Amino acid sequence: MGFDQYHEPVRDLSEETKTFARMIASLGEEAEAINWYEQRMSVEKNKTAKAIMQNAQKEEFKHFGMDLEFLLRQKPVWKEILQGILFKEGNIVEHGEDAEESAD
Repeated sequence: MGFDQYHEPVRDLSEETKTFARMIASLGEEAEAINWYEQRMSVEKNKTAKAIMQNAQKEEFKHFGMDLEFLLRQKPVWKEILQGILFKEGNIVEHGEDAEESAD
């Protein structure tokens, strides 16, 4: 049985690559869940229900962050590029261009 995250024959993929594919899929699923909660909260009128959704969304942020950190530990060049972009003031696109150019 195949999975959508595989674009090459699964039998030819290393265990490391399969784990990587699972974590990429997980990252996308967490991002999707964050988006769903954001949409739900934007229309929810009940304060208690909205607070529960906000709490749940924070949990999804945590999962997203853990998935991302795992992937960055597997791909040091990704981490290097993101360190040149994230948590900096100024032009995001310029930071991205500079980070990509200076990455090993």
